[in-house]
Amino acid sequence: MSSDADPGDIVAALDDAADAFDERGHGTRVFETAIEIDSEWTTQLTNGCQLLTVVGHLDGEGFYTAMIEFCFGAIERSFEAYALNMGGDSLSDFQNHAYCYQRAGELGLVSRDTADEMMELYRNNRTESYYGGLRPTAAQAAAMMELATEVHAYVSDQIREGGVCRC
Repeated sequence: MSSDADPGDIVAALDDAADAFDERGHGTRVFETAIEIDSEWTTQLTNGCQLLTVVGHLDGEGFYTAMIEFCFGAIERSFEAYALNMGGDSLSDFQNHAYCYQRAGELGLVSRDTADEMMELYRNNRTESYYGGLRPTAAQAAAMMELATEVHAYVSDQIREGGVCRC
């Protein structure tokens, strides 16, 4: 609950955001059409597609922090899609970033060593660039774009039910 000492504009914007997520007072809902909602795994896979699409639009525009953030998101959504489809996981299992990397290794999607290296990449670099005050570079963003694209394509090919990826 907000305090009377909080700025009124922030409190009003917070109320509006909460109402939007509760779908109150916003008329006809307009959904993101490229997100497939048939099942949890299709939602996660197509979320990964959308994140990569945004990364493609940002490429060359100098938004390295956003690119890195979205690339890690695309990798995680892709691993989650695989675990949901092939591993019997539930979306509620993914309560932290580490779990999707762990499951990718446990399920043999990638080796445990590769899963661990990807988790370390996340911990040491995404977290540091996002929270540690470092300035991401064009080379880092480009490398993450390549990694996320390769992971997403590989995961899409490994899921037995094809034709869902929007890339």
